[in-house]
Amino acid sequence: MRAVLYARVSTSDQNTLPMQIEEMTSYATNRGWIIVNKVLDVGSGVSERSKREKLLQEARRRNIDVVIVWKLDRWGRSLPDLIMTLRELDELGVGFISLTEALDLTTPTGRAMAGLLSVFAEFERELLKERIKAGIAQARKKGKPHGRPKSAVLKATQVKELFKKGLSKSKIAIKLKIGRSSVIRILADESTTLTLKDP
Repeated sequence: MRAVLYARVSTSDQNTLPMQIEEMTSYATNRGWIIVNKVLDVGSGVSERSKREKLLQEARRRNIDVVIVWKLDRWGRSLPDLIMTLRELDELGVGFISLTEALDLTTPTGRAMAGLLSVFAEFERELLKERIKAGIAQARKKGKPHGRPKSAVLKATQVKELFKKGLSKSKIAIKLKIGRSSVIRILADESTTLTLKDP
């Protein structure tokens, strides 16, 4: 198995990096896996994980077999983002392991646990819908414009096609001249349910 270790820290918390790498290296070694790359992302929690995007491109090229992270929040920016990327890795046949949460998508038990994540993502989505509806109702009462810009909605198909071709969310946003948050929403809309392969 060709493993990639992915570690992420904020600019103010880089002292945990050696510990993350050490634990992930030990785990991969104990399982007899070959570590082909160690990806280190440093930045704020809201910034794009640029090196993670490159890692995903390697997965799309079938150059890796499993991704190991120290903790789920080091990988996903949000629950929808986490579900979307886990789903993509699963569809590519690439395993995913988070040491802290003992989540191992290379096993049947781990895949069952990942199914629970999709339930929480759906719950979060429903809560968001309710808030949006309440906000729209309030805006209507005040006579204010509301709703998602039509330009973003009309480009949903293009967004999905470009993402399948390997473009990052930021590059898609620039290419189509829409907000990156719109790109994330469009991709997350169809990714709240994590479809996993049978063991």
